[in-house]
Amino acid sequence: MEYENNDKKIESVFSSKIRAGKRRTYFFDVRATKGNDYFLTITESRKRFDDNGYDRSKIFLYKEDFNKFLKAMTESLDYVKTELMPDFDFDAFNHEFDPENPPQYPNTYPAATEPLVEAVHHSVLPETPAPASTPEVIEPTIEPTIAPETSGDNLSGEEVDIW
Repeated sequence: MEYENNDKKIESVFSSKIRAGKRRTYFFDVRATKGNDYFLTITESRKRFDDNGYDRSKIFLYKEDFNKFLKAMTESLDYVKTELMPDFDFDAFNHEFDPENPPQYPNTYPAATEPLVEAVHHSVLPETPAPASTPEVIEPTIEPTIAPETSGDNLSGEEVDIW
């Protein structure tokens, strides 16, 4: 994301976004100054109910305030989670589904690595000693069969157009 400051475009060095419902998006953009200093902009973008554009609110956070901001934000969130709403399941909202860009495939999880598979295998299955000799595996032979002649349908009794 970029924004204009006195007719100059300031590009992001790093950017991430959080979709928060259907109408809100938060943008976190790290930007550089002329002197190679860095600051953070946090933008809340809200889609208007009349579908006529967006309302934006922006916070500029400078490096000397990073630690103070993070401390105050963490304290505030912890207070809400532990004191005001201790029974609320905040983790129920830890999804990152973007309705405008749904995943292309239903399984988007990374493939399990061999050490992970081994760790799960050892944690689930008890250790058993290996047999003294491995038995010979005999694979059955499967003979092709020819189906009896039918009237060409699926035996359901329905009439079917023949191509």
